[in-house]
Amino acid sequence: MNLAPTVLAAALAAAVQPATAADDLKLGETLLARHCGACHAVGKSGDNPQKDAPALRTLGSRYPVEALEEALGEGFMSGHPDMPEFKFDADDVGAIIAFLKSIQKR
Repeated sequence: MNLAPTVLAAALAAAVQPATAADDLKLGETLLARHCGACHAVGKSGDNPQKDAPALRTLGSRYPVEALEEALGEGFMSGHPDMPEFKFDADDVGAIIAFLKSIQKR
């Protein structure tokens, strides 16, 4: 009995498993820390590196976090001159939104 095809099939199945919710949260946190963390507090607590930048955990008090999906996917621009434009692919947008929802102050 040759187990190689069975082992290969199991390995391939594991490699194509969809990301878990925890994976999405971690990816969202990583992306926001990398692209936004120089100015904004990214987590559930902590100070903003840039005093005038809002903490990301407070965005939900201004508007629904889901409202950011289109802007993040098409190119997020702010009226603030110091904020660079960001554009993320669909999977990254989903992870970012999931993370943002998880840290909002209630």
